[in-house]
Amino acid sequence: MPEREQQLAQVNIGRARGPMDQPIMSEFVARLAEINALADRSPGFIWRLQTEDGDATALRPYPGEDILINMSVWTDLDALREYVYRSDHAAVMRRRREWFERFEGIFVALWWVPAGHRPPVAEAVERLAHLEAHGPTPYAFSFAQPFDRLGAPEKRERAIRDDACPVL
Repeated sequence: MPEREQQLAQVNIGRARGPMDQPIMSEFVARLAEINALADRSPGFIWRLQTEDGDATALRPYPGEDILINMSVWTDLDALREYVYRSDHAAVMRRRREWFERFEGIFVALWWVPAGHRPPVAEAVERLAHLEAHGPTPYAFSFAQPFDRLGAPEKRERAIRDDACPVL
């Protein structure tokens, strides 16, 4: 598929410290609309997973009620990195340990999709599992070890540790 027809999908999950209506999550919930609106207007943003409530906090892709999912599609890795690491999103997510437990295992996966494709939750869950089982490949990769649209490992001047990724 030609390079221009590929877009970047991302999924991240987190284990909430409590239900969304509990005081421990209140500041996260209070900032959610603001951070989602920031994503919506960010250069390179295409789509994000949401219910009719405007976010994805009601979705539970895993057994139990504590794992939240966030998924979006971007024009490219640079646009996603700009939003994640250099916008006001980063400042809010520096506080993520107040709202989310440290996650054992893979909690962020990236992959290229055909332009216009909106990945279903099951696809995102499968990409995370693939990355966990096989490590970074063109099928599912990380910020720290990205692949370009053609499936080749990207060369980066400075690697980003996956555990430093302030998403969700």
